[in-house]
Amino acid sequence: MQATKRGPKRKSKNRVQRFLADLGPGFVTGCADDDPSGISTYSISGAAFGYGLLWTALLSFPLMTAVQMMCGRLAMVTGRGLAGVIRQRYSKWVLWGACLLLVVANITNIAADLGGMADATQLVTGVPALVWIPFYAAMIGAFLFWSSYRQIARIFKWITLVLFAYVLTAFFAGVDWRQALLGTFRPHLSWSRDSLETLVGILGTTISPYLFFWQASQEVEEERAQGKTTVAQRKGASGNDLRRLKTDVVTGMLASNLIMYFIILTTAATLNAHGTVKIETAKQAAEALRPLAGKAAYLLFTLGLIGTGMLGVPVLAGSCAYAISEAASWRGSLEQKPRGAKKFYGVLGAAMAIGLVIEFTGLDAVKMLFWSAVVNGVLAPPLILLIILLTNDAQVMGKRVNSTVQRILAWTTFALMTAAAGGILLA
Repeated sequence: MQATKRGPKRKSKNRVQRFLADLGPGFVTGCADDDPSGISTYSISGAAFGYGLLWTALLSFPLMTAVQMMCGRLAMVTGRGLAGVIRQRYSKWVLWGACLLLVVANITNIAADLGGMADATQLVTGVPALVWIPFYAAMIGAFLFWSSYRQIARIFKWITLVLFAYVLTAFFAGVDWRQALLGTFRPHLSWSRDSLETLVGILGTTISPYLFFWQASQEVEEERAQGKTTVAQRKGASGNDLRRLKTDVVTGMLASNLIMYFIILTTAATLNAHGTVKIETAKQAAEALRPLAGKAAYLLFTLGLIGTGMLGVPVLAGSCAYAISEAASWRGSLEQKPRGAKKFYGVLGAAMAIGLVIEFTGLDAVKMLFWSAVVNGVLAPPLILLIILLTNDAQVMGKRVNSTVQRILAWTTFALMTAAAGGILLA
């Protein structure tokens, strides 16, 4: 009997170990999606519409999973990042147009996230935000410049744990679970500019351009770390590779949407339920939580905001560097030292520097936390279209083209995000 009991435990442990070993680029990408811009967007949604937009988490999960799976599979099959594949298949206008969309969205996000982190730190320490903005920019920049990809990947996995602060926060918030369930399973959206902007913001911060490029680039980095240094060595994906990718991506996107759900839930139960329906930033959400849900909820929410910035900003800057380097055929990655990849790190440093400068030009980058999500929502559809076309192309993917289900989900994502962005102009 004792031997029988020990057997299943060992088996279970092995399954857990395999599961944890499978987590990589997809998991980090999904968690990086909940950056300060995302937290602000979800907070604004919960405050303005209460439990009414909880259903968007159920909607976005399969859609973003489909897109990220396509990006990961594209990289595995071709051995190149997304920009590298676009360079091989399309004209320079398409290539640099895609990179421009990415850079505009990312730099807006970097500026907004640095501002959000600094404001959150001011809440905890009392030290003015203007002191923290260059501090965080310098710290993140030094981290990216002087660490290796393997160190960054390990650290990122641990940073993702901070996101679960938002799950804990909900249990201090006095949630009306009946209303929450109705908001989750009974979709409703009013035809107004505010609600459409919020929907575009949610979709934009959830299905973001930088995630597409980062996912593909990190799949390439994973294979480089295994010694596959040439495109020829990296080409092709086995059934086991695709199984690992599926586990990784589905887990990452599930974590992303779970955190999104609980942030909307918390702000709906506290801010909206007590008449605070108009906020502009996650900082305001955190301040409002203290009297409504207590100091523990306030601290969890605020510290989570800082931690998510530490995960999100490096991904934003890194995806810029990977995309531009692949587009221009430059050698460079986070695994290399700056001296051996000057152009790659030059782009990375420029993205951080421009984001920092925006904070000191009089533009209110804190308010940009929400609007950067809307920008992402407007810029994402053309990139999603490119990804669909590439992963449907047998000349690119061979036998690994999209399945019927993947095509349906991908085209649904494209159509929905295009319609939501267009709806803003018509509302």
